[in-house]
Amino acid sequence: MDKTTRVSFNNLRSQDGDTRYAAFIEILKVTDGRVDWAYEVWDELVQNLHDKDNHQRAIAAQVLCNLAKSDPLNRMSKDFPALLAVTRDKRFVTARHCLQSIWKVGVPGKTQLEMVLEGLAGRFRECASEKNCTLIRYDIIVGLRKLYDEVKDEKVREKALHLIETEENTKYRKKYAGVWRTR
Repeated sequence: MDKTTRVSFNNLRSQDGDTRYAAFIEILKVTDGRVDWAYEVWDELVQNLHDKDNHQRAIAAQVLCNLAKSDPLNRMSKDFPALLAVTRDKRFVTARHCLQSIWKVGVPGKTQLEMVLEGLAGRFRECASEKNCTLIRYDIIVGLRKLYDEVKDEKVREKALHLIETEENTKYRKKYAGVWRTR
């Protein structure tokens, strides 16, 4: 990892929100492509998924999702349950940040794709009694659309359409289906 990226990672712990946010944006930009240093920060990010500070949990989740493409040893299969748990975070904004990024974990290969499909389908079903169920479900459907657009695997489309069909409220079923209309 180069010095600038290391400084950005250190700045993720800054108490100054502007410094922390600038570092976060820089790291997302750097990790948008493959990197060869993912495992230098991997364990720290997994640990931060449980941090008492919701900013650290959100940052860790989003950066780990970006690093999934830089995981040749597929460590994500072991750490995915912890990442998926952040989609249930007590701070809804933190949960949403994770939900909106978690689709990226399914891009690198079939194993990861299956893991994400299974995890998001389970989350879609289990959130029925939660306060923000419709937003959670919408984020899941949008994430599946982004995943489909990236990998072009029909399993993703079929899973999303099946989940949409299970929505009992017609209004929300229409809203979710709108995400899958041809673009």
